[in-house]
Amino acid sequence: MELYNELIRETEGLLRGRPLRSWDYEASRAWPDAGASELVLGRDAAFELGGGGQPAAQFTAVTTSPSLVERDQVLLWGPDLPQLRGDSPYARIALLRVGDIESDDGDDTVAYNAIKDMEFVKYHVFPRGYMLRISTENNREQVRVSRQAIREGVSFYRVGCDFIRRYRENPHVLAVKLIFLTAPDGPYGALADLGRRSTEITRTLCTILDGLPMDCSACHLKPICDEVEGMRELHFGKNSGARG
Repeated sequence: MELYNELIRETEGLLRGRPLRSWDYEASRAWPDAGASELVLGRDAAFELGGGGQPAAQFTAVTTSPSLVERDQVLLWGPDLPQLRGDSPYARIALLRVGDIESDDGDDTVAYNAIKDMEFVKYHVFPRGYMLRISTENNREQVRVSRQAIREGVSFYRVGCDFIRRYRENPHVLAVKLIFLTAPDGPYGALADLGRRSTEITRTLCTILDGLPMDCSACHLKPICDEVEGMRELHFGKNSGARG
């Protein structure tokens, strides 16, 4: 699955040369997961990430390339949770290396369903004292962090390990690079644009699998097919197979 590779490279390009801190994943270091969504009231919150008018972005992209996602890793650009003193800009990016998610009989719906299953993981991670609010319409993620969690030692590394633990429960996922940003000068607008492109790639894949449309000049998804390597071949290969 190489449809997201250029998007991943552009993400890496935005972060290249930045003062990123990195940690290798250890399951034992994962922040405790509440198992269900917790309500963190405003009066109990230390601060919000991506709240209070601050920029925010989130997206997921998959690849089969080990050179793009080598191993399970958490990266951070900007202040860690214990160092924040107020609302902060925020981004969380999940880059996933997967195995062969295409079926032997060429049924691309298998790959699409696998991608959607991996995307939905973000709705099933509930770090204690770390209330997530995700908007799929504008690729935003806001987080309200409780004072109690700060006192207990929450950090992006430990929250990241909780996310990776959940992603790795999916047998297709071989490695996860989880990136957090809180840097005041981070490229949040550019990351939000990449998030929209990631969503458009997935939607285009869904449209192709539905067999619609064949007339490229009338298709609103034509820019994605033109831009994403392999998408046009997938489109016409799928439809030629349907005609055959």
